Amino acid sequence: MTGREHGWAGVGWKDWQDHGVVRWRLDRGADPEGWGGGRLLHHVARFGSPEVVAEVARRVADVDALEDGTTALWEAVWHGRPDNARALAAAGADPWRPLVGGWSPGRLGLAGPTPDLFPLPEGERGLTGAERAAAREGRRLVAALGDLYYDGTGLACVAGIDAEEAVHRLEAVHRAAAPPEDEDPDGRPNPYGGLYPYDEGELGLTVGVTTVPGGCVVTQPWGFAPQMPGVLARLSAGTVCYGLYANPKSGDQGSIVRDGTVEGSDLHPGGAPDPDATSEEVLASYLYRHNAVAYSCALVGLRPADARAVTGPPDLWVELPQRDHWNL
Repeated sequence: MTGREHGWAGVGWKDWQDHGVVRWRLDRGADPEGWGGGRLLHHVARFGSPEVVAEVARRVADVDALEDGTTALWEAVWHGRPDNARALAAAGADPWRPLVGGWSPGRLGLAGPTPDLFPLPEGERGLTGAERAAAREGRRLVAALGDLYYDGTGLACVAGIDAEEAVHRLEAVHRAAAPPEDEDPDGRPNPYGGLYPYDEGELGLTVGVTTVPGGCVVTQPWGFAPQMPGVLARLSAGTVCYGLYANPKSGDQGSIVRDGTVEGSDLHPGGAPDPDATSEEVLASYLYRHNAVAYSCALVGLRPADARAVTGPPDLWVELPQRDHWNL
């Protein structure tokens, strides 16, 4: 059904924060169960106010009803809405019901910014030592990278090798950066600190390479070159790398290559986990939700102290050789 068929036609994003608007609709027959092809409670858990969540929760048949394998409470925790999560728990939602990858909303909350969101019941296991360490590193890494502008950027995060080894594997040629320019070749503001080092004809194969704790980062702030399969295959010999292209048209695209073999492609770093995700994948997706760069670094164990490997200037500017980089 559409929003119109459910009685929610014309309700804007801000209206989901307005208890009076939502209650008025519900009192006049709007469906408390459905909105826009999904469950209304899941929708307001993500985007509504706590008062709206409580209003809808008291009108639904099952406050723990599933949509795509998750409850509304899971959605509130996942999207960082602790007040909505509390409202759902007060309405009877179960924080400790195992859902994706064996995680419950309550255990997931223990790894987030409000670990005291729900009291841990006796007999309910908390986080393991490894999960606590991952959560600490997640908070550190997200803070270290800060608020990045990376639209249009290509990255390859490589475990266990430094910048010089990456250059060697790629058979790339060292280049010296030219004086800074204010705009990229298309005339857009330059998000890379004013450092586009070469003329337009050379940019397609020019990448920056930077050593970071745990490995190195290959970056191209204006294109997808680091994520080309041939580049990732050479970089991943005997190790693993995660490729990211922040496609301005279709969103973040990720890939995993281990020792020259593609293990995953067309991935969505920083997005919600798949229904069949492992426990480790669920935790990583939660810690780095909506942060594709941090996710890409963390997945292969990179621990940059700041954003320089992404925002520049890199340790080295290099030019890739002329070859078919689209094939392994």
